[in-house]
Amino acid sequence: MEKLIVKNSNRLNGIIKISGSKNASLPIMAATLLSTHECLIKNIPELEDIKTMINLLKNLGVKINKKGSAIKIDSSKLDNHRADYDLVRKMRASILVLGPLLARKKKAIVSLPGGCAIGTRPIDLHLFGMKKLGAKIIIKNGYVFAEAPNGLKGNKIVIPTVSVGATENIILASTL
Repeated sequence: MEKLIVKNSNRLNGIIKISGSKNASLPIMAATLLSTHECLIKNIPELEDIKTMINLLKNLGVKINKKGSAIKIDSSKLDNHRADYDLVRKMRASILVLGPLLARKKKAIVSLPGGCAIGTRPIDLHLFGMKKLGAKIIIKNGYVFAEAPNGLKGNKIVIPTVSVGATENIILASTL
């Protein structure tokens, strides 16, 4: 078909509700770990990855109240810096808590996504960025042990290949 001709059409009007983006929502949710105030995020999509991030944040000691597509996240009493395998294995984006935990708590223990094998979408660029900010990183028994006892320090970081997730994580780690 070379062209489509529409004749005598009625004028279109109305409202279409657009769902929020998972790829925007997950790093925003991880970013709330940096705050000591309650954060309200609206237009969060109803997806399994969002539920997984909610459970991961709750496991870290974060209070969460979800109502429809809005979510209130209160990380003021963040009391845990360990993201366990049972939660992290369900979603690769779980690694996004590494930077905020390291920035806020000065230490983080995060399971490698998918367990001990780094896999086809490695986290090496995330770790590269954390090291450039001054973190000490050890990988042991399927976990990333990261610490920065004196805090992270700003630095010029050139990531050797494109990685949206690593970029997000490094920016989050850099904010405090």
